[in-house]
Amino acid sequence: MRKLLLLILALVGVATVWFTCANCRAIRRHTGSRPVTHERWDALLKKYVDPDGLVDYRAFQQDTVALDRYLAVLERAHPDDRTWSRAEQMAYWINAYNAYTVRLILRHYPVSSIKDIQPGLAFVNSVWDLKFIHIQGYTYDLNNIEHNILRAVFKDARIHAAINCASYSCPRLAPEAYTAGQLDTQLEAAMRRFVNDPQRNRIIPDQVQVSRIFSWFRGDFVRDAGTLRDYLNRFSEVPVPEGTAIGFLEYDWRLNER
Repeated sequence: MRKLLLLILALVGVATVWFTCANCRAIRRHTGSRPVTHERWDALLKKYVDPDGLVDYRAFQQDTVALDRYLAVLERAHPDDRTWSRAEQMAYWINAYNAYTVRLILRHYPVSSIKDIQPGLAFVNSVWDLKFIHIQGYTYDLNNIEHNILRAVFKDARIHAAINCASYSCPRLAPEAYTAGQLDTQLEAAMRRFVNDPQRNRIIPDQVQVSRIFSWFRGDFVRDAGTLRDYLNRFSEVPVPEGTAIGFLEYDWRLNER
């Protein structure tokens, strides 16, 4: 009975996310804003993120004013589909996801895992459902940005290597902001770095174990390449032969702190 109740609550939560996020496609709204630049976020990333994607949250706490100034720039400029290019919108939402995630961690620091911030059932009462993002009159949570904007609107599986959930098994947080002018190059590099990262994926001849991201969002990768194996082979330095079984590693939700 308990399992049935949990399943019902989870399904209700999923439905709630989708119904409340029908308006999350607000990316298609005409807000009259102008494209923003991300130099402030770039400077903070270069200062507090090391080459391994680990964040010095303790030191970052002393610079929350600078982070809030960057977030204020985002909050005054919701992407406008009429005047912003696809790359400008996509870079905006990737940076927004990462910056708001860092701000959330700093607000609750010290914390061992992002999942400790709002314990509860996945999709019902998780940290990713916190409605704390306010952009030019619209309110979002991290799930809205990831699933109803980045995934649903842009349909590019490389975003899974660009957004970071502040956890050790996540793709490394890049020590630079994403920009419209360099977006395709940055996304390509991010996915290549992720696939070939031995701490997050283990691809060796006759043995393939990859991040659970490739399981959770398999449909995105299959959509872009035909099969998961084909997608991995686009980026992997070690080919995955046809017929090779692909396993999935346990996810490490510890804070990506250095």
